Amino acid sequence: MSHSLAEPATRGQIGTLSTALRLGALFGPSVFGVTAAGVALPEVAAALRSGPAAVAWVITAHALALGIGTAVFGRLADTRGVRTALLAGATVLGIGAFVCVMAPDLGVLVAGRLVLAAGSGAMAAGGVALLAGVEPERRPRVLAGYGMVMATFAAGATLVGGVVTTWLSWRVTLVLPVLSLPAVPACLPLVRRAGSRGPLDVTGATLLTVTASTLLVLIQGRSLRLEAPVVVALAVVMLAAAATLVWWTRGRPEGFLPHAVIASGPFWVAVAIGVGVFGGLFATMYAVPQILTGAHGWSVLTVGAALLPGAAVGAVLSRKAGLLDAAKARGLLVGTTLAAASALAAAATGAAGGWLLAVAASLSLAAFAVTQVVLTGEMSARLAPQVRGMGMGLLNLAFFVGGAAGSALTGALSAPMGLVRTLAVVALFPLAAAAVAFATRR
Repeated sequence: MSHSLAEPATRGQIGTLSTALRLGALFGPSVFGVTAAGVALPEVAAALRSGPAAVAWVITAHALALGIGTAVFGRLADTRGVRTALLAGATVLGIGAFVCVMAPDLGVLVAGRLVLAAGSGAMAAGGVALLAGVEPERRPRVLAGYGMVMATFAAGATLVGGVVTTWLSWRVTLVLPVLSLPAVPACLPLVRRAGSRGPLDVTGATLLTVTASTLLVLIQGRSLRLEAPVVVALAVVMLAAAATLVWWTRGRPEGFLPHAVIASGPFWVAVAIGVGVFGGLFATMYAVPQILTGAHGWSVLTVGAALLPGAAVGAVLSRKAGLLDAAKARGLLVGTTLAAASALAAAATGAAGGWLLAVAASLSLAAFAVTQVVLTGEMSARLAPQVRGMGMGLLNLAFFVGGAAGSALTGALSAPMGLVRTLAVVALFPLAAAAVAFATRR
């Protein structure tokens, strides 16, 4: 098998490299919604005269709706087809962006971010569903190119956020996920399979939405400065919704949470690995820019530029992971996550200055890109076509919950430990992911 990504198309088939670029351009801008937007928060607070706790909802709302959107639109892709999911998601994304641009106050802005993120989740769900549906003989090369694109988006997000906020406007930074829209018409020709026309299971979708939403808000409770009665009420709602969801799902094997997905051991292994990697990445991207700008005097643009090598490393490793067999790809995942954990632990000593922090963040970005490629490849081979969209959507929902947990834990520990020492705890996330990946490599 040739390892060239630029394999030509045959009989009207879209070429391998073109497929990878289209899917990467569809999913990639979704990462701007959190990382790039974080750079703009001080400007948002000043312009809308809001405090840090209130402005944190700009990120929390996006992470919440993005995770839910990937699951809901993933199921829509299964039942009504990827084309329908993408077109509906593009409409939602456009409406959300318009609301954000025109928002007169923080409340309307947060509402707009919820809508925008749901539409961005549709782009992510459609992208991974199409990626999972690529013919098995072509999938490794498509995954290789896709990983390179995703690594570039992830590593460049901070720099892009800084440049756009500085030179244009914070409002533009907050709607950067709309960059997915030009990729929608380019990806529609990749749709090869109609939806199953099965039931949508609105009740199951609602219960999952309530469970995941309250969980994410509870995770971010400290940074949002929620009062104790509110926390208790949210916990009660979450537990009630989760219990009802379990009861509802048991009697509906083809409902919103298909048994073919949630009863799969490899699915939960992938969840555990992804939660560790995403938790480490989100925590790192929360802490490292603050340390570099606050303690080392770096500008936001300098921080963003310093992370660009992470794009190169991630691109090279992702391409390699996409072309390896499953066992060797899993080994590369283990090695990359271990390297990220080691660099974070070393940076926690505070002895090597700012550049070791940049290296740790770059390796975390590389681990993210490799994990995306390896886990997408593994689950694509295991999930039946009729549940691929939902399976990949649930997987990404779990990843975002893990990412939120990582950043929230870092924020909570930063006061008693300091941000630098907190990196020692952050290192446990990729370390745990590496341990699970190694233990289940066969």
